[in-house]
Amino acid sequence: MRALFPILLLLLSTFVSAETPSSTAQGNQPLAGELHIVTVERKPFAMTVDGKLTGFSIELWQALAERLGWQYSVTATNAFAGMLDAVAQGSADIAIGNISITAERENRFDFSHPVFDAGLQILIPENGDNSFGVLAAIFTWEMVAYIVGAVVVIFVIANLMWFFERRDAPYFQRGYREGLWPSFWYAMHVMISGGFEEHVPRSVPARILGIALVVCSLFLVSAFVAKIASTMTVNELRSDIESVSDLYGKRVGTTRGSTAAAFLQSRGIDHKGFDDISAMFAAIGKGGLDAIVHDAPVLRYFATTQGRGTTRVVGSVFKPEKYGIVMAQGSRYVEPVNRALLALRENGSYDEIYRRWFGATASDN
Repeated sequence: MRALFPILLLLLSTFVSAETPSSTAQGNQPLAGELHIVTVERKPFAMTVDGKLTGFSIELWQALAERLGWQYSVTATNAFAGMLDAVAQGSADIAIGNISITAERENRFDFSHPVFDAGLQILIPENGDNSFGVLAAIFTWEMVAYIVGAVVVIFVIANLMWFFERRDAPYFQRGYREGLWPSFWYAMHVMISGGFEEHVPRSVPARILGIALVVCSLFLVSAFVAKIASTMTVNELRSDIESVSDLYGKRVGTTRGSTAAAFLQSRGIDHKGFDDISAMFAAIGKGGLDAIVHDAPVLRYFATTQGRGTTRVVGSVFKPEKYGIVMAQGSRYVEPVNRALLALRENGSYDEIYRRWFGATASDN
């Protein structure tokens, strides 16, 4: 029995040494044959061009997977929260994109080493010639109702003025059809000018009517001027956004479930949440938002592409944050991904990908 012990010990050590390289070799391999990667379309990190997914995050993942020898498929979604939920629920293995590393998310997931330095910034409409916007704001349905009401009042008074003055005043001594337009013109002239330079009413009813018309004109003209002044003031105030402190009382938009939404909530800034980032950018383009708070690189890319000439980024980057690759808690892919990331940074591949999408290396920014 004692003679067998050294032999058993030798066999055991041989078995362990044989298993260790095999386990290490398999450490970079997915548990299944193909990894399911999920992302969210956020230019320039992930977007569809000519039917294919591309972007900084897509190319970075391609380089990582190639180095690790992993097979994978990528699914894109428009909902940021849905992307994270896919990893949390196990329907996706890894999430890539502009995903900020936060304490709250670290409680739910495991992150890779940081892959991008970012932060939040503000996007506002480019002012330029805003004449059409001001006119559109002035001539609302409410203002149209005012104008129609004024025309009706003038028409009624014109008829009454003709009726009371047709016998005493030569200006109105004509038939109804011939006299209606001069009467209407006269009533409108009195309302606008507030005086009787063209004709002084002679009959008592016409004079009372004229005084009432002048008083009405004061209210109507004042209301119209006040509407124009307030609209121009509001439009001027809305364009006066340079920092976070200017966002209070403004129409602010961001995406639901993002760090920008959490930041705005923590600062008590009312905002509208969008599931689709395209809808958010469309809203500011149509005048539905005064500002967007979102990831700085995403806003800068939009302002220099689709939003060029109509939007601009203002202020400096605030709330600095880092992006990472998201995996489930305890995922066996964390260490292989981190080692591959370090290798890509050391051999210059990371800087090459960064330069293609942002025109500089990460160290230049």
